[in-house]
Amino acid sequence: MDKEVQSYVDAVPEERKPLFDKLRALIVGLYPNAEVVMSYRIPTYRAKSGWVALANQKHYVSLYTNSERHIAEFRAQYPAIKTGKACINFKETDPVPAAALKKVIRHAIEHPEQP
Repeated sequence: MDKEVQSYVDAVPEERKPLFDKLRALIVGLYPNAEVVMSYRIPTYRAKSGWVALANQKHYVSLYTNSERHIAEFRAQYPAIKTGKACINFKETDPVPAAALKKVIRHAIEHPEQP
């Protein structure tokens, strides 16, 4: 892992570390050869022609994609989990529905330009 990425991961607060690591494991589990780079000052996982990114925020961990279409189904299935335009914002107390998140990650990586 790149030094800058490792520094970011190491700086994630202990209370959000398990959540951050769980989300990171989902991404790496699906795309073990993804290139991990810092983009917009957050770790970004690039594979094929798409990407997803993880960010430690003040009160949550965000999974970013490049379009709201990647998270639309997730948003409908899990309305209690906060979302932004193209991201999902997990609090430590939120469930982490692995199957639904894998769909989001796959869609963002495999179909970055598809509506």
